[in-house]
Amino acid sequence: MSVTIPELPLLTLSDAEVQLLTALRSDLLNQRFKLELLDAYFNGEQLIRDLGISIPPQLKTLHTVIGWPRIGVEALEQRLDLEAFRWADGADAAELEEIAESNDLYDEASLAHLDALTYGREYVSVGSGEAGDPPLITFESPLDMTLFWDARLRLATAALRESVEDGVRIVTLYLPDQTVYAAEVDGGWDVFDRDIHNLGVVPVLRMANRQRTADRIGKSEITPEVMSITDAACRRLMGIEVAAEFFGAPQRYILGASESAFQDAEGNAKSAWETYIGRVLALERDEDGQVPTVGAFTAHDPSGQTRIIDLYARIMSSQLSVPPHMLGYTSDNPASADAIRSAEGALVKKAERRIRRFSATHRDAMRLALWFRDGEPPPKERRIECVWRNPATPTIAAQTDAAVKLAQAGIIPKDSDVLLEMAGLTEEQRRRVAADRRRSAGAAAGGQLMDRLAALSEVQELPPTAEVTGGDDGLGQQ
Repeated sequence: MSVTIPELPLLTLSDAEVQLLTALRSDLLNQRFKLELLDAYFNGEQLIRDLGISIPPQLKTLHTVIGWPRIGVEALEQRLDLEAFRWADGADAAELEEIAESNDLYDEASLAHLDALTYGREYVSVGSGEAGDPPLITFESPLDMTLFWDARLRLATAALRESVEDGVRIVTLYLPDQTVYAAEVDGGWDVFDRDIHNLGVVPVLRMANRQRTADRIGKSEITPEVMSITDAACRRLMGIEVAAEFFGAPQRYILGASESAFQDAEGNAKSAWETYIGRVLALERDEDGQVPTVGAFTAHDPSGQTRIIDLYARIMSSQLSVPPHMLGYTSDNPASADAIRSAEGALVKKAERRIRRFSATHRDAMRLALWFRDGEPPPKERRIECVWRNPATPTIAAQTDAAVKLAQAGIIPKDSDVLLEMAGLTEEQRRRVAADRRRSAGAAAGGQLMDRLAALSEVQELPPTAEVTGGDDGLGQQ
């Protein structure tokens, strides 16, 4: 008699989960080559496509690097500084700060922004913390994570993260009701944990860069145009290296010299290098008494190549929206401060657009974290705001002057935190100013109270009213 023992769903993946995991892994592997290519351009490790015309075989291994893609991406990322989270209604945001600080969110956010700009997307996963700890918010590279997206609801339907730990492949499958952790064993998957959260949504968000309505995945700042110009500039640098090897030193010519001029004392022929580096050529007259003619060809001038590289720098400047001087291009007339700020206008506007897009992802991640902590979603009417540092580069004097004028005009109250933010103070500095204001107000109130107590004590210590006796008429006066 055979007895069928059902498999425990807690320890194994269901057929539907296996199919979903396989589909997600296929999507992850299909995208990996493109992402690794973008990563190579960012790190300056890309292979330059050689045209096979001007580079000799001996210099095939020569590798030239121009870090323009990295400069363009980092120039934009450096203007995306997330400083704080707060409630839009002005309520105390201690709970938001606790979650952010426990996850080191402000430092990690800069890494997420860099990946999103490089790869075109970054992922944010939210999960339960340890007993008594705040929820976990982690940023995941698209090299390790992918998701399936519902374009109508603008929500993830499933997500997968894959990693290798101690030689074992680990996958994390994110579903609307649970998060499944499994390890690959003998070609199959063994589940070692399940987080049953019953949120009804997948706790994974996508931070996409340069989205379009038909492409919600996002695009990298390292566009095909940027890669093409980078390759062209690297080939031009390689051409300069080749020219330096073959034509950097001027070629000499000797006319009418005898064979002995190219032999040593023993009559052996000198090498080409020994002949070339000879500073003084002692040449004998020929049988007709004529002195051999010695001259040199004009050395190779690399200025033509450098002008072409400057042209590439100007083209790249327009592609990356960065000032040309950041790419190494300089002109005879240095740009003024106003011209530099004008050139940075496109970069500032691009940063403002990224702030608007990335803020939505950070806000949703914080709402998911509160959902995990409280067991229910926060009210929709309570909006969360992200505080960013000004992506532009105004001077402190200009910011302060604008804040003072708004206060003097009565548009903003003088004790408003908005003025401090406009003046360029960071979130931590604004907290310290608020604490100083409270201490000053407390000290002033305490001083006024002490003054009133002192006045009352003086009144109570006055001597009683004296009675004055009148003259002989017996009339008394006070």
